[in-house]
Amino acid sequence: MTATTTTTGTGTGTGTGTDKAAVGTSAARPPARRRLRRSPAVVLPPILVVTALLAVWQTYTSAAAVDPTVLPSPGRVLSQGWENRQDLWDATLPTLQETVAGFGMSFVAAWLVAVLLDFSTWARRGLYPLLVASQTIPIVAVAPLLIIWFGFGLFPKMLVVTLATFFPLTANLAAGFASADPEAMRLLRSLGAGRTRTFLMVRVPSAMPYFFAGLRVSITYAVVGAVFAEYAGAENGLGIYMQAQKSAFRTDLVFAAVAVTAALSIALFATTYLLQRLALPWERATRRKDHP
Repeated sequence: MTATTTTTGTGTGTGTGTDKAAVGTSAARPPARRRLRRSPAVVLPPILVVTALLAVWQTYTSAAAVDPTVLPSPGRVLSQGWENRQDLWDATLPTLQETVAGFGMSFVAAWLVAVLLDFSTWARRGLYPLLVASQTIPIVAVAPLLIIWFGFGLFPKMLVVTLATFFPLTANLAAGFASADPEAMRLLRSLGAGRTRTFLMVRVPSAMPYFFAGLRVSITYAVVGAVFAEYAGAENGLGIYMQAQKSAFRTDLVFAAVAVTAALSIALFATTYLLQRLALPWERATRRKDHP
């Protein structure tokens, strides 16, 4: 009788341990079905809001018989934009070139200045207030001056984009460097690591989430900065296209150009998430572990 009871108890204990292991494995690896279920919750709300706004806009213009030169319907904007897609594409390419080139300049300048601010207390005290003050100067006022000084080429447009995007990148990078774990810094120094090595191994990785947050803010300003520069003076681009269509009372094509500008900004914004996923694979794994 005693042997039978022991065997039964052992079997029950083994089964319970196996069940716990299975539950633990399931919790550690959230199923793909659950992740797919989260995607509509992120994507659907903005789509529904935009669809509702477009429906109200379309209904109003149709019911009130609004003059298309004043407020065209979304359907007219879409149809006329499609008919003039080649002209829109030709205007988009220069704007995209100015955006990418100017943002590249801003990217390099932001890293150089942020590293200087992190390494030098005097530079941080002297330059950071000037960086903050630079944000009080309206780009609309600066852009014509840059056109006067540097002409109608690519360089002044790059400068405008750089001015529009430089501060968020620099400020977020500087904050990211400052957020480094002091214990990790002390540990590396105790092992003989110099300041540069400690900076590369601790401060740069800790700044990456801050950097991508600033990147997302800056990239949305980049396209707008390029369009502002074209308004101030250019030979082609979406800004010039909008001005030409406004003068011709083609409000529908102005809206079409605005839609293209918004689409460019959204596409570049979404690209930052892809870059972050590729550059910081461990961050995604940590997020899964913290929020199964």
